[in-house]
Amino acid sequence: MAVLIEKGPYRKWQYRIFSATWLAYVGYYFARKAFFVVKSDMADTLGINTIELAHLGTAYLISYMVGQYSSAYFGRKLGPKYLLIFGMGISLLCNIVFGSSNSYWTIMLFLSLNGLAQGTGWPGCIGSLAYWFKRKQRGSILGIWSTCYQVGSVVATSFAAYMLGKYGWRWSFYGASLVLLVIWVAVMYLHPNRPEKVGLKPLVDEDDVPDVKITEISDNQEEKGLGWNREVVFTVITMGLIYFGIKFLRYALWSWVPFLLRNNFGQAGDDAGYISTVFDIFGFLGVIFAGFASDRLFKGRRSFLSFLMLFLMALSFVLMYTMGSTSLLYFTISMGLAGFMLYGPDSLISGVGAIDVGTKRGALVAAGIINGTGSIGPIFQEEIIGWMYEKYNHELIPIFVLLVVVATATASITLILWLRSRKGKVQL
Repeated sequence: MAVLIEKGPYRKWQYRIFSATWLAYVGYYFARKAFFVVKSDMADTLGINTIELAHLGTAYLISYMVGQYSSAYFGRKLGPKYLLIFGMGISLLCNIVFGSSNSYWTIMLFLSLNGLAQGTGWPGCIGSLAYWFKRKQRGSILGIWSTCYQVGSVVATSFAAYMLGKYGWRWSFYGASLVLLVIWVAVMYLHPNRPEKVGLKPLVDEDDVPDVKITEISDNQEEKGLGWNREVVFTVITMGLIYFGIKFLRYALWSWVPFLLRNNFGQAGDDAGYISTVFDIFGFLGVIFAGFASDRLFKGRRSFLSFLMLFLMALSFVLMYTMGSTSLLYFTISMGLAGFMLYGPDSLISGVGAIDVGTKRGALVAAGIINGTGSIGPIFQEEIIGWMYEKYNHELIPIFVLLVVVATATASITLILWLRSRKGKVQL
């Protein structure tokens, strides 16, 4: 990664901001995943039925969506560093409450609060990185950086499962809080906030639009205006719709693949879990590929690369529909291909794309809007797929048709984004 970092006085600070934000987002996953790992054991202990568990999950997802949107506002008030500090602090406290609680309604309340806090993570990190890397670096840098949410998911899930087996479900929450506390301290120390905070001049791209004098703005002072025109607003909304489809599909596979492997393919519970990681493993590779390819091969034309990969993702779901319903091998292959093709545009649209389109000044707001809109998708997929599975007597074909339709619609909207970029209406 050293060749991607600025030379001179910026170098050590870029390493620090990269490390601080990468660790921060990994830490968010520890306080996010524990509930989904232990909810069965927690339900048995507290007498919570399946419908009530579903309500808890829905409450979290709705609050997470609201947290993404509200971060667009509060992030401009607090600044990206303190948005992360407050978000992580609230989240680790919520997990302590989860581990101590015996009340369904207490868990519901603090799970909702945790959703709001978790919603600060992505906008806060993207808003932080925007001030420290130039446009020509962002694709490659964020391609590497975006591995945080694959690594975070795998490590946090494994940690919660270990604590569950070793010490019981309450310690899955307590352990998550302890890990996040350590990361919280590290972020406080490592995060340099903006370049001017450490005596450096703001990094400026050649194509940056002149705006307010950033050097005259204090850390906690809100910058006046975003400098967005109508085209930028339309583009941010379009990217949000694309991200709706991406997160619908991502969470559909996260939530249902282990269940389907166990019930429709006859796999043991642990084997189903291991096979399901193929999606994230190939997604890890897809994120790195997309980041470097968007800078080196496509020269910053991220909308075209996103369209190409999402089109191929739709074809992978066609393979799942035609051959994956009866063959575990083809199901696994199509799932891996889908992960590779989905995660690349996922990182480009929600990360570097938010910076490119929103500019440094509006990156945090753009990330909040894009991710907030995208976070509506998981809410819908959970209810729709569960209903379809029961209505169609546990058949997979109708569910796979739904995935093909959503993937095709997502690729089609991305095509519109690329065509607008070719006309020069958006820098993406």
